[in-house]
Amino acid sequence: MSEASAPSTSIAQARELFFAQGRDPAPWIAPHISRSWQRSRPVDPQCIDSTPMAPSLLNERREQAMRLLSCAQPELDGLAEHAVGNGCIVALSDASGLILEEIGSPDFLPKAQRVALQPGVEWSESHRGTNAIGTALAERVALMVLGGEHYLAQNGRLGCAAAPIFSGRGELAGALDISGETARVNHHALGLVRMAAQQVEHRMLLAEASGHVLRFHARPALIGTAREGLMVIEGGRIVAANRVALDLFGRSWESLLDLDAEEFLGAQWPRMEHRRSLLTLPGGRQIATVMERTGTANSGAGRSTGARQAMAANAAPVDTGDVVAPLLARAVRVLNEGVPVLVNGETGSGKEVFSRRLHATSRRSAGPFVAVDCASLPETLIEAELFGYEEGAFTGARRKGMPGRIREAHGGVLFLDEIAEIPLALQTRLLRVLEGRVVTPLGGGQGVAVDFDLVCATHAGLPALVEAGRFRADLMYRVAGFTVALPALHERADRRALIARLFLESGGAAKHLCLENDALERLAAYRWPGNVRELRSVLRALVALADPGDAVTADALPAHLHDAAPVADFSEATASQPNAPLQTITRHAIDEALRACDHDVARAARRLGVHRSTVYRHLARQRAPAGNTKD
Repeated sequence: MSEASAPSTSIAQARELFFAQGRDPAPWIAPHISRSWQRSRPVDPQCIDSTPMAPSLLNERREQAMRLLSCAQPELDGLAEHAVGNGCIVALSDASGLILEEIGSPDFLPKAQRVALQPGVEWSESHRGTNAIGTALAERVALMVLGGEHYLAQNGRLGCAAAPIFSGRGELAGALDISGETARVNHHALGLVRMAAQQVEHRMLLAEASGHVLRFHARPALIGTAREGLMVIEGGRIVAANRVALDLFGRSWESLLDLDAEEFLGAQWPRMEHRRSLLTLPGGRQIATVMERTGTANSGAGRSTGARQAMAANAAPVDTGDVVAPLLARAVRVLNEGVPVLVNGETGSGKEVFSRRLHATSRRSAGPFVAVDCASLPETLIEAELFGYEEGAFTGARRKGMPGRIREAHGGVLFLDEIAEIPLALQTRLLRVLEGRVVTPLGGGQGVAVDFDLVCATHAGLPALVEAGRFRADLMYRVAGFTVALPALHERADRRALIARLFLESGGAAKHLCLENDALERLAAYRWPGNVRELRSVLRALVALADPGDAVTADALPAHLHDAAPVADFSEATASQPNAPLQTITRHAIDEALRACDHDVARAARRLGVHRSTVYRHLARQRAPAGNTKD
């Protein structure tokens, strides 16, 4: 018997013993599979409901799991690259096993949907029997379920690897899963989901923490990475910790949580704030630590109630005709949870304007908005500009030094425009500051703790720069917690209303000017390679040349606007077919975006302002047989 056929023979023997003879299959299969089969006995294969829940209910569940989704998004994107290359899919579930998101190979997605491995379907053991998502949640460990190890015979062609995701108090938050054909899933896939789950837990604990956060590791170089131990202390008691911390101390959540911090860490622990040092534990063991203060529990509660009510009261009313408004609403929600936002768009598309609106509507609206144009700073000065410097740090330094832009953003929003232009040599230091929230000025001196929300912008594709070795992958994952793809001006369905509003704001209202329809239509039909920035310049010129009370017609427009060919207006095409199904309009929009982006899924998704999984599902439906498509 070959080694390849041995596992399948063992599984066949186990299934015969368990399902046909009702005997214990333990000698033939892994212990966790045997336990799961026993737990799955109540599942009736004839009564499996494969229908996804209604989209409105799924959206409610996604709303409830918003923090999980936002913290897991970078890992979903990262795992998707592996999944697509290996003909697999990546799925994220909540604590009940309900699949919230799915992304991956267009070739495998239809196969996954045929066995209901798709968003809106619960894959707990009580619903689907033994499977990687449900069994990982039940066993509370990362594991694989391959082929016939699945309880339901209909899932026998699947190979799945899943890892549970825990909160800082040991509660299940969800699971990450890689699924594909059995031969495609192996221990490498299991290692990937295990590491990704650890990253999500690290990000979630930091986003939820209030009080003191102790970062530590026996190896100082690992502080500031996802491999560090994290412990949250409120009111002198340990209230949360990640699994790395448990492993380093040899503890469980039950034996660590709610302990007195001074008894466990020693009387010196409060003195470790804002600096790296060694902490001697009561037993004499030393660990490298960094202590941060993120605000007291009470201040955290206030931020989630009173402060947010104040933000809602002070926020400008949302213009429902503004296509950017839904993007802004989503960005505000994730930024208010401490998740960094990356704004992607063409030059002149309004990235800084969007970011300022984001700051004005966020929990940090009362704090500063500190903008740094990374592209305009000389490479020799950008380090001093960002991190500040001490007196005498270098020739030409100010006499009393300078705090730096990062420290100036304390309590507000730090906006790094054109972040792709930061020199590679400085990216490591920036990553360390973003992870540790402690900035050390040039020339030495004590590190200073900083507290800010991060918004970055770029017109470049960061994944392509990572591939080219010009941008660090770990920094990309850190700054791109949530990505907003701003549409180019000629792609905006609301551009006529936008042009009319900007015309008035550019002085048209003050001079009582009227923008005639022929001029508006000509302006709306132009491609605007310089986007909103170019539009504003043209509008200011029109206003300057007009006399008070004039009616501005198309004849007053610059010559290059007359000569240019009009851009295709998809919104008008769909408006002329009011009875066209929404699905048809959506498919057409995705197809057009793919053609415009040379079938690059990531670029097409950014162009449409949707997640890549939406485009992958569209491609999967196209490849699926007609009888198997699901909309």
